[in-house]
Amino acid sequence: MLALGKSAVLGLLNVIDSEDLRIRQLVEAMEPGDFRAMLQTALHHEGLGETRAAAATYRTAMQAIPKFLSPALRPVLDHAKAVVDANDGELARFLDERLDPIRARHADAPLDRVEQSRDILLRRRRVFRPQPSFMYVPQLPAIEFYDRDLFPWLDTLEAATADIQAELTQVLAGGPEALEPYIAIDGTPQPRWRELANSRRWGVFYLWRAGAPVAENLARCPKTARALESWPQCRLEGTGPTAVFSILDSRTRIPPHVGVNNARLIVHVPLVVPPGCGFRVGAEQRSWEPGKAFVFDDTIEHEAWNDSDQPRAVLILDCWNPFLSAAEREMVTELTAGVSDYYGDLPGYARGAEG
Repeated sequence: MLALGKSAVLGLLNVIDSEDLRIRQLVEAMEPGDFRAMLQTALHHEGLGETRAAAATYRTAMQAIPKFLSPALRPVLDHAKAVVDANDGELARFLDERLDPIRARHADAPLDRVEQSRDILLRRRRVFRPQPSFMYVPQLPAIEFYDRDLFPWLDTLEAATADIQAELTQVLAGGPEALEPYIAIDGTPQPRWRELANSRRWGVFYLWRAGAPVAENLARCPKTARALESWPQCRLEGTGPTAVFSILDSRTRIPPHVGVNNARLIVHVPLVVPPGCGFRVGAEQRSWEPGKAFVFDDTIEHEAWNDSDQPRAVLILDCWNPFLSAAEREMVTELTAGVSDYYGDLPGYARGAEG
């Protein structure tokens, strides 16, 4: 733990006091959450050697930083962060001494949720929540990557990986014209999509598109089409079912974004994955492995990148969230269809890009 000497404490207190010469007289009258008062209280704790109390107060103060912060307070803030970081390191070691015997006793038990809670407490993991751009179904779990065992039908797709790869190769042999931009936008795109708008750097080949099969493309990929027969389709007006070959060009990034509806999830079946490719959903990052599918909630912020010098290819499709009942699925299908029918062809309720 960082510990300041008396002279250093006084020096940082003087930085605060120089912002308001009467601050010592005003501290008693300040609200408990006042930013400068909390910094001063933390510095006094340090001066007394109460480093844990200082760290706890600094942490609270750092959650209440004013929108307009005087540059003169920057040294105090930098010091506060260093104290909190050092305290988190000590707290991590303290907690692990308590948790290690439990981990050993339950080595075969799933403890991921509590381990993630520990990392959040220690500020090693951010909390991300679903933020769908169109429809939010409450009380569904906010899970970044879902347990693979919830989707046994993926076995058929994974078993067909070699055939799917071969058919993708034939499609790509037709050159870039075989693909279309995933971000196809008329007019001015959102800033995040400016680089990828109407560009084949993120190109796609649709097998199913927004609820309808693309017969010509499925005919070009008959083995892929047969593998997709095992896929329990998610029927959502204007968005699903969708199945697509997604090709991310070399040295290309898909910026952080969210999908449209947490009633459905997104499946990735990796096909071609050169080194240097990665994927993040919320606070969790994964690499693709050809033939190893995973399922994630795309209404949680996610992004992808290809830092290699070769294209990356993934088969992407959607499916129902397994925590929805059959009746709820029917309701969601009718809700989305109702919104679509109400607005008709009006562009104003467009549901945004998916990933």
